[in-house]
Amino acid sequence: MNGLEAFDERLGALIGNLSPAARKEMARTIARRLRAGQQQNIKRQQAPDGTPFKPRKAPPVRKKKGRVKREMFARLRTAKYLKAKGTANDAVVEFTGNVQRMARVHHYGLRDRPARGGKEVQYEARPLLGICESNFYSIEDIIIAYLTKKH
Repeated sequence: MNGLEAFDERLGALIGNLSPAARKEMARTIARRLRAGQQQNIKRQQAPDGTPFKPRKAPPVRKKKGRVKREMFARLRTAKYLKAKGTANDAVVEFTGNVQRMARVHHYGLRDRPARGGKEVQYEARPLLGICESNFYSIEDIIIAYLTKKH
């Protein structure tokens, strides 16, 4: 026991006193703020804990000319694929659709076939989603702001 159980119960009771609509709005705000932080981490090519992503494998010696490499996961961080949802009970940031599988492979460093019929490749673990200490502080700020509002 870390002594925070009593605090957690009181905070849960205070949040429970909010109307369901206010809780949903608060959860949506939290989810949006978390998504923005995750997008920034992906843009900076770093894991939620601040460590940089492992670089891509070096290209073969003889490669196609004029090939332009973009940063990793450039489209993955867009709002089309990285969704933020909030309900009265939870706030969720998740990848949607077919990119969920690809994001899971990169997040955990699994094996996958990059092309249909291609050979299997072992990917480096590049954590895409997670919560760091600064996220906890921003969540606290949002909760305090909603608890101090008159609803």
